[in-house]
This record gives sequence, C-alpha cells and structure tokens, in this order.
Amino acid sequence: MTEPELYDDLHGQVALVTGATRGIGSEIASRLHDLGATVYAGSRSVNDETPAGTERVLLDVTQEGDIESAVDGIFEEVGRLDVLVNNAGVSGGDGDLVAEPSAEIDRVLATNLRGPMILCKHAVPLLLQNEGGRVVNVSSGLGAITEPQSGGSPSYRISKTGLNGLTAYLHGEYGDDGLIANSVCPGWVRTDMGGEEANRPVEAGAETPVWLSRFEPGSPGGKFWRKKEVVDW
Repeated sequence: MTEPELYDDLHGQVALVTGATRGIGSEIASRLHDLGATVYAGSRSVNDETPAGTERVLLDVTQEGDIESAVDGIFEEVGRLDVLVNNAGVSGGDGDLVAEPSAEIDRVLATNLRGPMILCKHAVPLLLQNEGGRVVNVSSGLGAITEPQSGGSPSYRISKTGLNGLTAYLHGEYGDDGLIANSVCPGWVRTDMGGEEANRPVEAGAETPVWLSRFEPGSPGGKFWRKKEVVDW
C-alpha cells in the first residue's frame, strides 16, 4: 500500500465533526481548526460548549431532521464539505445479549450505526463535489470480528462492526468517484465513556483520526486503522 500524501494544512477546506463537545470529538475539532479548516462542531444542545474557533451546529445524529438541517446549512453557508468525522457514539450495557434491554440495543445502534449511515446519505453528495472528500468513522477494536467476540457490550460491539462495514461500503461504492473513507480505533481513551482507568489520553486518541482527515486525493480508503497502521477487523 502506498504511503498516504497528507495536506500540510486545511485552509479553504470544511469539516463536520459529530459529538464535538467533549472528549475525542472536541479534540479532533480543535485540531482541524488549528490546521486551518472551517470546522462545524456537532452539538446536541445549545448549552454544550464547542471548541474555540469552531462553528456550532445543532446535531443529534439520531434525528434525520437535524442531519438534513446541518448538511443543508453547511452547503448554504460555505458551499462545500471536505471532511466528515463520524465521532458521536454511546456505550451499551456490560452484560450479554440476553441481558441487554431491547431499548438499550435500539439506542446504541441508532447513535453508533444508523446515525453515521444517515449522515453519509446526506453528506456524500457534498463530499463528492471536490476530489478527495474524506469520511473518518471513529470505530473500536471491540467491533473487530478477527478478535474473540465475548466479554459483554453486545450492541456496542456490533454497532462498531457495522461502522467498519459502512466504511468498506463507502469505499466500494464511491472510491472510484474520489471519496476516501476510513475507520479508526482510537484505543482505550480517558473520556466519559472510556473512564479514568483508560490507558490513553484524549490527545493520543485524536491523533490518528486527525491524520486520516489530512489524506490527499489518491490516498488509501476502505481501511481500519490504529496508531496510523492498518489493522484487521
């Protein structure tokens, strides 16, 4: 696989980051802004803080109306979208599938898988307007079917397997049109979801997603990455 060429900066480009009010999403949005991009930071509430210099966009990824309004608003304001980072996500229960309430399964799949799919449905036409539009799906090694699928969190695991499947689909369907879609495992990160015992700081968790957001046209797509290396899933 060829080494990806990276943009040194993102001036003139536009990014949308979901779940950008805290944790990895906030760090990704902040770094993309520092690289010069106009960054729309997805927030579920006007009361949530978004990173300095970013543009707040009200966006609950479980609501297609929010998604349509966000993408249409970006098009009306700046006329382009170069990077979509599907970061918003929730964890599920710790028990097995039999023990996990159906309502919890619905909640996790709606946020972690359906949300990114519907976002891509509406955003891909805008991403394809300029060669090399990027989709970065923040996934997890827990969804890798090359690993033993045990230890609880069934809906979370399956949602992340599906997110990697979405990445592969986007590459297969739109790769020849110039779309660069990749998914990434940020590792076990100290966030509200990851907990204080996690072994990676937020800054490390955001590093590879931001790196993928800098891919130039012709860079690899359809891959699952961890620490800037392709891993099996």
